[in-house]
Amino acid sequence: MSLIVQKFGGTSVADLERIRNVAKRVIKTYDQGNDVVVILSAMAGITDNLLGMAQGVSETPDKRELDVLLATGEQTTSALLAMILKSMDYPAQSLLGHQAEVVTDHCFGNARIVDIRTDRINELIGNRNIVVIAGFQGCDPQGNITTLGRGGSDTSAVAIAAALKADVCEIYTDVDGIYTADPNICDKARKLNAISYDEMLNMASLGAKVLQIRSVGFAKKYNIPVHVRSSFSEEEGTMVVNEDSGMERLVVSGVTHDKNQARITLKKVPDQPGVAAKIFTPIADSGTVVDMIIQNTRAGGQTDLTFTVPRASFQTALAIEKRIAKEIGAEDVFGDESIAKVSVIGVGMKDHSGVASKMFATLAAENINIILISTSEIRISCIIEEKYTELAVRVLHTAFGLDTE
Repeated sequence: MSLIVQKFGGTSVADLERIRNVAKRVIKTYDQGNDVVVILSAMAGITDNLLGMAQGVSETPDKRELDVLLATGEQTTSALLAMILKSMDYPAQSLLGHQAEVVTDHCFGNARIVDIRTDRINELIGNRNIVVIAGFQGCDPQGNITTLGRGGSDTSAVAIAAALKADVCEIYTDVDGIYTADPNICDKARKLNAISYDEMLNMASLGAKVLQIRSVGFAKKYNIPVHVRSSFSEEEGTMVVNEDSGMERLVVSGVTHDKNQARITLKKVPDQPGVAAKIFTPIADSGTVVDMIIQNTRAGGQTDLTFTVPRASFQTALAIEKRIAKEIGAEDVFGDESIAKVSVIGVGMKDHSGVASKMFATLAAENINIILISTSEIRISCIIEEKYTELAVRVLHTAFGLDTE
């Protein structure tokens, strides 16, 4: 008998018929003798509808009350699933985030889990209940409802699996696993049987949207196997596991892309101690996340500094840097939103040389210019013109031997 945590996303619980299908899948696992804890998202589109209503009241709704409102989406699906299970004569009980004692910090809208007190959940499991928990939500030490940000139900599921020391966390979604590239733009992409935590962390941060990055971080920290699979088929999906667990070590496991990118360049910046802090501190204070940073030193004690930000933050960041440029004596500031990032990822890169040269040569053969380059032990990323994104993904996928036969 195993303890299995199953998480179902918004498309899996989009209406009553799909929630009934979820109930059947949960019952099948339960009837095999397993203990089952289920984490649910809101119905597809509900969170956006609730957010739209809040913005109809105020352009900047109170963050505490907004979390109270948004948490009702998961409350609805959790109650409905528990009702369906009970109507089928299975013992079930739903718990909201605060009832499951998912304790978070005070950051409304993007709270971080600091503790999960498992006594109540374990008591219900001990009495062979199917425990249905509303994902995406928790409460702070003062008892205020909080939400975990976009994709937060994934984080809820893996964090609860870790706290319960579950044998596996199954993430059910509308795709049947993790692919070597986005199948929507690369028809030769193939499903991976297994992928390491580190590879998945890089894929999630570099454009792949199958798993929320914080959930992968939890899985790695607590060594929880995560099985990504489809709600709509019985096929095995992709296991996200420790890289030492016997998985195949491909040199490159995947090619990702991210069009949510913009770059900003400060020209002829004084090359002096403290200048970088003056450039980036106001950006950090604005809540903007900086990704790649490249510095090109000029003669005469000057440098050009280029960095990338999410496209949604571009105008804010550009306005800040125009002000900072005047303060530090930079010659000019300019930016570009028509860029994208393509990346190759693989734990096998640790032991193989020539990956970067192959990537650069492959792009050059298609006359795709590389604007910026960033590397880590298991990842190489290039900023290119956005119009070449799909082509770049396909040719890199072929070059690194990832195409299906």
